Amino acid sequence: MEKSKIVLLGYMGSGKSAVAKHIARERNLIAIDLDSYIEQKEALPIRQVFAKHGEIYFRKKEYEYLLELLGEDTYDIISLGGGTPCYYDTMEQLNQHKGVVAIYLKTSIGELTRRLFEEKSERPLIAHLETKAQLTEFIGKHLFERNPYYQQATLTVLTDDKSPQEVAQELIARLA
Repeated sequence: MEKSKIVLLGYMGSGKSAVAKHIARERNLIAIDLDSYIEQKEALPIRQVFAKHGEIYFRKKEYEYLLELLGEDTYDIISLGGGTPCYYDTMEQLNQHKGVVAIYLKTSIGELTRRLFEEKSERPLIAHLETKAQLTEFIGKHLFERNPYYQQATLTVLTDDKSPQEVAQELIARLA
């Protein structure tokens, strides 16, 4: 695998953080989750950043911190939040940044519903949804809105019926 910065994007539940950890472990690289980085920099959990400052502030900081990470040599792999690619000129920045490979972990609505339904209470964006049908509709609407951004990634990897380790192995092979 040639030296580049890998940026994983996709909808929540697509496996971005888990895949990043597997690639990092397999290739002795350093991974960072953008949300974790934001929490560290803001000294608040994401949920409280939203509550205290609002979404506009969060999206601005998310963009600034991503650009900061892209400019550093510290991290080899960055996993983004599901909405990160959809604000400002994020995808343009990723695609024009030398040495960055943006990878879309594409997951079907049905698979996302299956993965997210049991853990929805841990995810503020979907915690209020009570049924699988509601969750499916919510995900479908979001994917429709976000797809034009996700499709701008350098590579797309399908994640349905694959473990994070299998996705990581596929990515390692494709980037070799």
